[in-house]
Amino acid sequence: MKSFFYICIGLLLVSCTSNTIYKKPENLIPKDSMVSLLTDMYIASSAKNQKNKFLKREKNYMFLVYEKYRIDSTRFDASNTYYTSKVDEYAEILKKVKKNIDLLDSLYREKQEIQDSIKGIKKGGKLKRDIVLDKEILLDDTPKELIKREDREFEKKDLKKIK
Repeated sequence: MKSFFYICIGLLLVSCTSNTIYKKPENLIPKDSMVSLLTDMYIASSAKNQKNKFLKREKNYMFLVYEKYRIDSTRFDASNTYYTSKVDEYAEILKKVKKNIDLLDSLYREKQEIQDSIKGIKKGGKLKRDIVLDKEILLDDTPKELIKREDREFEKKDLKKIK
């Protein structure tokens, strides 16, 4: 009885190997397109938790990614399954995806710094003295509406100078 149990355990361990390499699908997405596709998919999946400009949360942005690359979910699933069966290739693809996301993040941060420098805002800095409240305002405590209000006040002053 013991030997039968050991044989069953041994067969179970041997049969559970994951050396399955899937056949290359006919409509395989090329690696470079797969990198771009996965980059956009990661961005779309993280964006679903953010509110859009209408203050609504979209349930799913994936259909927009599929539409952009003119593919459907079955083609993506077949290609993704093929690439995941080849671990080394998939690891390369994911490294490129991470590099793309990091690059996009750094570009966004640079753009934000440029916009802030144009407005004269420094991280942790102070805005000019508020005329209404008669005190300096720390940016860390300032809501976005206050910055918009100050922008409108500057625009009004510029319009008065023109007239």
